[in-house]
Amino acid sequence: MLRVLDKRFAKYGLSLHPEKTRLIAFGRFAAQQTARYGGEKPATFDFLGFTHICARSRRGRFTIQVRTMRKRCQRSLKQVSTWCRSHRHDVVAEQCEVLNSKLRGHYQYYGRPTNYQSIWKYYRRVRSIWRKWLNRRTRGKTLPWHTYEQLLRRHPLLRPYICRPWASEGSRP
Repeated sequence: MLRVLDKRFAKYGLSLHPEKTRLIAFGRFAAQQTARYGGEKPATFDFLGFTHICARSRRGRFTIQVRTMRKRCQRSLKQVSTWCRSHRHDVVAEQCEVLNSKLRGHYQYYGRPTNYQSIWKYYRRVRSIWRKWLNRRTRGKTLPWHTYEQLLRRHPLLRPYICRPWASEGSRP
């Protein structure tokens, strides 16, 4: 299959990256196949910023769950930290507005029903990064957590939400 796919891609001037291309047992019966060959869990794969996982729903049915890729989350948090560092002396209301737009974009892309834990962790990390850089605005005076909570009441950060519901909901005409 890979040879045929490689030839078809070559027809259009495309190629498969050898380190990023692999065949794995994934799907409804992957758990039985991997258990048969001595593995414990089916393999996962990363695609479009998500780690795709074979799992069971609460009712015991097969489902594919997605989580934010660890690399993407770390890269995004690093960008937020860099932004907070360079804009730490701006007005707090303006900082909050920009951070909320960054959070909104993250939630709109990664806000899937099985990814709520990941976006909640992202929210908590952004909140602590913002506090860290607000705390470094002055040399001697620190920003205690209770004061920061008061600031968050005046300038709240956008809480995590699921933006993309299940495909079966609302997909029918």
